[in-house]
Amino acid sequence: MARFKCGCSRRDFLVKGMYGLGVGAALPGLLGRTSAALAAQALEGTSMEPSPERILVVVELSGGNDGLNTVVPYGDDEYYRVRPTIGIPPSEVLRIDDRYGFHPSLVGFERLYKDGHLAVVHGCGYDNPSLSHFSSMGFWHTGVPNGGETLGWLGRLADGAYDHDAQGNRIVNIGTRQSLAVRARHHSPLVFNDPRTFRRDGANSEKSALARMKADGAGGNATLEFLAGTAQNAAESSEFVRQASAAYRTTVDYGIGGLSGPLRQVAALIHAEMPTRIYYVTYAGNSFDTHVHQADPHARLLAYTADAVRGFTQDLKRIGRADDVAVVMFTEFGRRVEENGSLGTDHGTATPMFVVGNHVRGGLYGQHPSLTELDDGNLIRTTDFRRVYATMIEEWLRFKDSPTVLKGKFETLGVFA
Repeated sequence: MARFKCGCSRRDFLVKGMYGLGVGAALPGLLGRTSAALAAQALEGTSMEPSPERILVVVELSGGNDGLNTVVPYGDDEYYRVRPTIGIPPSEVLRIDDRYGFHPSLVGFERLYKDGHLAVVHGCGYDNPSLSHFSSMGFWHTGVPNGGETLGWLGRLADGAYDHDAQGNRIVNIGTRQSLAVRARHHSPLVFNDPRTFRRDGANSEKSALARMKADGAGGNATLEFLAGTAQNAAESSEFVRQASAAYRTTVDYGIGGLSGPLRQVAALIHAEMPTRIYYVTYAGNSFDTHVHQADPHARLLAYTADAVRGFTQDLKRIGRADDVAVVMFTEFGRRVEENGSLGTDHGTATPMFVVGNHVRGGLYGQHPSLTELDDGNLIRTTDFRRVYATMIEEWLRFKDSPTVLKGKFETLGVFA
């Protein structure tokens, strides 16, 4: 252990480095060599993580999910008055209690809830809400509503909680493009969509320059060292991701579409001991923007989502990592209370958030917004969404400086046991 510059304890070495050795024994030789290189890089930093075994998975439902037809206030007559066509009949609701229940497509959520592993946080939003997809999503991504923040809340979290090493792969973003949520000052997120085609490519001139930089060294230039390290990490990490995903086998059914592929990829990387602490996945496109004939597409979207999340939790249990992972799920806004003339719903405001995990105290949190006391036809938020973020930061990841990350103090919810 004296060879390494980190001053690691034996536990730190096991957590941060042994994934390279363990994976090398189980997967093809190329993966073993790549993971060993990544392990050596991880060992270069100091071990300051409060809970290095814990992983946060953030799920984005793009388009503005209709929270009122997701967690249905079936005990409120006003719900059926304003939604005479698209309201979920009481006989079909998967009941939580005598007032609220899940959409009938959310069988996976109902099972997680009954097992005590799903928390529903009512009425999440922020003051002076925007009804623009772009603006509102930006506020959720940065955790700074109506501000000009350029870094994401998860990026700032990584900068504060984890070693400032470009090769750490503390953040993995599975999607067609990098989310603002994971933009960091010191950490370079690993971003990919399809692991089979994930490669670090570039122009011949770029490759030549990077090769010379690697051969000659950066000469003490911090910027060049960062660029060289990032490029090397990208090449090694892309090979690791491809091999880990190709080698992964599971008997668990994740369902179809939407989140099934990305969450299965997350499980594969967790199983391969990728040193990632934050995974970010997105339901592709503005799928939840249900302005017209909402009933059928929304039912399918919810079923795909619930099946994938429940499958993910079952798979984590199968590989022995269920105690190490928590999932938080959000959308950029809810929908208006009243259905529109096209049998759909228009952009709204407050919406429920969901937290899933073995350590979660399942149940309902916060107060459901009133369906009669509205702001121009929209729900008035009852829970600042940053309280949920603070809960994930402090209660789950055990990083106590959430006020710095979120640029303000927000009370946690007591979701985790």
